[in-house]
Amino acid sequence: MTTQQAVQGSYTADNIQVLEGLEAVRRRPGMYIGTTDKSGLHHLIKELVDNAVDEAMAGFCDRVEVIIHKNGWCTVRDNGRGIPVDIQRQTGKTAVETVMTVLHAGGKFGGGGYKVSGGLHGVGASVVNALSTEMWVEVVPDEQAQGPQHAGKVYKQDYSRGVPQNELTPSPLKDPRARGTTVSFRPDETIFESVDFDFRIEADRMRQYAYLTKGVWFHLFDERDGQETNYYFEGGIKSFVRHVNRDREALNFDPIYVEREVDGNVIEVAIQYNDGYNESVFTFANSINTIDGGSHLTGFRTALTRVLNDYARKAKILKDNDPNLTGDDVREGLVAVVSVKLPEPQFEGQTKTRLGNPEVAAQVQGALAEALATHLEENPGDGRKIVEKCITASRAREAARKARDLVHRKSALESGSLPGKLADCSSRDPEESELFIVEGDSAGGSAKQGRDRKFQAILPLFGKILNVEKARPDKMLSHEAIRLVISALGTGIRETFDESKLRYHKIIIMTDADVDGAHIRTLLLTFFFRNMPTLIDRGHLYIAQPPLYRAASGKNVNYFYNDAQLTEFTKGKKSVNVQRFKGLGEMNAEQLWDTTMHPEKRSLLRVNVADAAEADLIFYQLMGDDVAPRRKFIEQHAKQVKNLDV
Repeated sequence: MTTQQAVQGSYTADNIQVLEGLEAVRRRPGMYIGTTDKSGLHHLIKELVDNAVDEAMAGFCDRVEVIIHKNGWCTVRDNGRGIPVDIQRQTGKTAVETVMTVLHAGGKFGGGGYKVSGGLHGVGASVVNALSTEMWVEVVPDEQAQGPQHAGKVYKQDYSRGVPQNELTPSPLKDPRARGTTVSFRPDETIFESVDFDFRIEADRMRQYAYLTKGVWFHLFDERDGQETNYYFEGGIKSFVRHVNRDREALNFDPIYVEREVDGNVIEVAIQYNDGYNESVFTFANSINTIDGGSHLTGFRTALTRVLNDYARKAKILKDNDPNLTGDDVREGLVAVVSVKLPEPQFEGQTKTRLGNPEVAAQVQGALAEALATHLEENPGDGRKIVEKCITASRAREAARKARDLVHRKSALESGSLPGKLADCSSRDPEESELFIVEGDSAGGSAKQGRDRKFQAILPLFGKILNVEKARPDKMLSHEAIRLVISALGTGIRETFDESKLRYHKIIIMTDADVDGAHIRTLLLTFFFRNMPTLIDRGHLYIAQPPLYRAASGKNVNYFYNDAQLTEFTKGKKSVNVQRFKGLGEMNAEQLWDTTMHPEKRSLLRVNVADAAEADLIFYQLMGDDVAPRRKFIEQHAKQVKNLDV
């Protein structure tokens, strides 16, 4: 072995790097905030608001404000006790500087600062600091909590990329009524893909916080355009359920509600049935949306199924020889919120998407079972309507099972479990494989010719698919286009969905850039949201962006996606040959590949759901049976549509 080879292959202490302070956060931001796209950008605000909400849950704060500034800054303010300003003995720094600059430092590790908290890892404020070019914190200490020596003072400290620029300095307080913590930061544009905050994302999140922390005022203001919103709900999660169900016909007029403390854990559940076919259950732990469920969801489902079966037998609605209702039967048309507040929650990972505390399942089950059984006994009208709906769902589900079995048998006999219209790729590695769901035969033909056969599969659909928002499962599974999609993906749907069987990790909806294409795209999105939501949660679903125009000026050929881009290109040019693509089928295979399918040239939109409850409501408004909510939605958003480039 040569000396050079030995050096290249060596592994010594010199290969070990130690990242000091917050350098690790800047080097690997995804480990702390998930991504550096818009979701990660808004995660910075969430971390600071979470701290304010912890103060609210502890009973020391009743107002939280978020201000998006014109200059790229964002401010989060609460009227809580204020971060302690005295010296923290382990670090030798003030508690403010410790919280803002040291990972895993905070009042949430059993030190008595908080009984209930959402932020358990102590990385929130310090991560925001690390990923901001500039940040400052201002604290007005509560005299009772921090001592009379701080009366009439406000403390401030400035930072740059996580590094303090001065000492925590007191100055006279101008407003004697003020108290709490204010943090203002400017995200680092070298870290994030964009530093442009989205008002709607924050508004949806603030509404959710307000539902989960009743009696607390949440205020959001955007200086850029003057948008402003306030949320305050005395009803808490009951108001949440009413909001989701507001355009639907409820079977039980008032949501069934229970709030109970069990061994230090606070359990809250609100449920209401509607006349629809979909299940909308939202779970939270310490105000954090646990999108992957966990022990609280398990306890909720067990109680719901058992109590409704017991009531149906006792009321003689289910006969002795009738089979029991299943979990899926009792959850059709259900809107529910399950919220637990725990001193010691066990989350899975920093993103906290699943609750692990095993004792919570029995606690939720016991609390809901007693409250639900009592409500049904005292309100037999509600009980009968709910159980009869569940029985109808059971019959429809049995018909759907037979239809699904028929689909499976046909697939196995006719095409080796894959639909005949599918032009599959040669790769069997799901991580590199893509499926384009294409509108129409003509576009499907161009896509099949232009694709890279190694990793790109094409599934052409003909006409508009069924609107699943208006259809029971059995009718949905009898629709050919939907059967093709289910068969091609291989995962099954709803209760039988298995992500490990997904054959393509990118599913790309590719429709014409016109009204019909938008309608087909919306129908497909409705299908995926209602039947395969995990595909959206895991980032597998995309929308292709085909161009509207091809413009040639001499040998210079460009493609444009809206009128503004085309107008800018044609400025000052005497001769420009413009071709308007009315549909994908008007592009030849080479054009479709270059503009819409080539991985290095195309533009894809990844489908994600920032607020599942709001998405649930919008899908019902736009795709449900009731015309009035749809008309209202269109009227409210007509002005925005006029301002879009089409």
